[in-house]
Amino acid sequence: MKQKKINSFILLISFNIISLVGAAQKIQTFTNYVAEWEYVSEKTYQNPFRDVILKAVISDKERGAEKEILAFWDGGNVWKFRYASPNPGTYTFITECNDQSNTKLHQRKGEIVIEKYRGENPVYKHGAIKVSNEGNFLEHFDGTPFFWLADSWWHGMTTRFAFPGDFEKLAGDRKEKGFSVIQFAVSFPCDIEPFDQRGQNEAGDPWDKEFRSINPEYFKRTDLRIQKLLDMGFVPNIVGLWGYYMKWMGVENVSKHWEYLIARYGAFPVTYTLSGETTLAYYSDLGDDWDYYKHRFRTQWSNVAKFIQENDPYDRLLTTHPGPGLHDGKNPIYEMQFLDMVMLQSGHKGFLTLPTSNRFINEYRKRFPNKPVLHGEVCFEGMFGSSWQDVQRILFWSNVLQGTPGFSYGAEGIWQFNTATQFFGKSPTGATWGNVPWQIAMHYKGSEQIGIGAAFLRQLPWWTLKPSAGRVSYHAGVDNYYDPYAAEIKDGLLIYFTKVGFKGNQLKVLGLKSGQKYSYVYFDPITGEQHLSKEFTSDKKGEWLIGTPPVMQDWVLWIRSID
Repeated sequence: MKQKKINSFILLISFNIISLVGAAQKIQTFTNYVAEWEYVSEKTYQNPFRDVILKAVISDKERGAEKEILAFWDGGNVWKFRYASPNPGTYTFITECNDQSNTKLHQRKGEIVIEKYRGENPVYKHGAIKVSNEGNFLEHFDGTPFFWLADSWWHGMTTRFAFPGDFEKLAGDRKEKGFSVIQFAVSFPCDIEPFDQRGQNEAGDPWDKEFRSINPEYFKRTDLRIQKLLDMGFVPNIVGLWGYYMKWMGVENVSKHWEYLIARYGAFPVTYTLSGETTLAYYSDLGDDWDYYKHRFRTQWSNVAKFIQENDPYDRLLTTHPGPGLHDGKNPIYEMQFLDMVMLQSGHKGFLTLPTSNRFINEYRKRFPNKPVLHGEVCFEGMFGSSWQDVQRILFWSNVLQGTPGFSYGAEGIWQFNTATQFFGKSPTGATWGNVPWQIAMHYKGSEQIGIGAAFLRQLPWWTLKPSAGRVSYHAGVDNYYDPYAAEIKDGLLIYFTKVGFKGNQLKVLGLKSGQKYSYVYFDPITGEQHLSKEFTSDKKGEWLIGTPPVMQDWVLWIRSID
């Protein structure tokens, strides 16, 4: 009964505002959960978004720490603060406004009492996502390892994807399949012209067309979607906007945009993607001018990444979606020290994408040995009428066994949210990517089968995975991408091989202890079934010849020593 009361209170404060009246008032919340309060100005400003700078200095006297957070303008004469902490305790705050004569905003005081969250929602129980101390995988704030399995909803805020009905339906499906991250453009998504109505939500566009001010009503509706994802246990990966908008907005406005996003969403246990397709020029500029824009955007987005890192009081994980410009061999942005994680985008060519995928993974893990490296987009299922579940499986397993701490999935029909009555239509290039409704695409088998793979790995100490090409007699590479992939894991070894890559009487496990007993299990990456554990003894060379698998398909072989 006590647990139910706690959860009810959490649900209550997530949708209600705590208004401060008088000089000070106490606010109560839980660890990693957002406390929100507002102030209403009696003074009216010509451009409140630009004219008012309102912040609160939060004091944690128990730990001798202070944190400065910005308020966000929420329309009219209303400003709001959001604050969260992973640490229980009593916090005090005082507001500071650049207009010190406005006593309704300036020098307002309050107290926040934070109790330990005792529910089971992982994003509140364990906290926000960060890079592990080892540097090659992700974990929650409390040190619990986090396996990244993302679904890509680039147009997830659009009116074509109705909230709450449609939104909850797809989110529920992804939750059941084991996805842990939903990544979406919080504003200005891909493959449209600026201020195209296809990028609007129920309140229109996120900014006015002169980029003088934001539209708070747009973000109020976005709030509901982000809160729903969090309540369902997802980590929202917020893509600030698509990269080519830099052409029209410039660094100053894009930085102001990110300042607003940080003020509005930074307290939530979210992650950030600097932009979608950072190196992709607008479609009319993809000819001879593209190299110019790639250089310009890499410089400009580096400046924005620096701004985010310097102005984010919560230090949320920051990455960027690189776009096809990555294929020129250069990094997504010039100043990579401002990114916490490296995302890849290898293309959408089905099995033919595997050489690029393998090359990118190994190249960027060498470039950035202390940063997690994983795909932010690759081979959306159903795109060009291909990249079906067999492609998704080999991409998932080849990625993870080569050292990525997860995988980002996508489906044609979902990224842009076609419906049976309202297709996304043509991109600015004049091409139509596809007309499959999202309600059909959500049932593509690849999403289920990579979820099966993630569930299997989560039962193991997956964060100890270490790519180990030398543990098998032949291993996949850039060109021989159908060959097996191997990775050591604590107290064991995982090997993934396809029916094409399995060569009878040739695939051997190497590096075993001579004459040692081992057990092995065949895991079916299609169904999730595990065949009964069997045993073998390594030969004098410390090798074992893998016999014929149960059925000629792709398999994951899990080998462990027997003490």
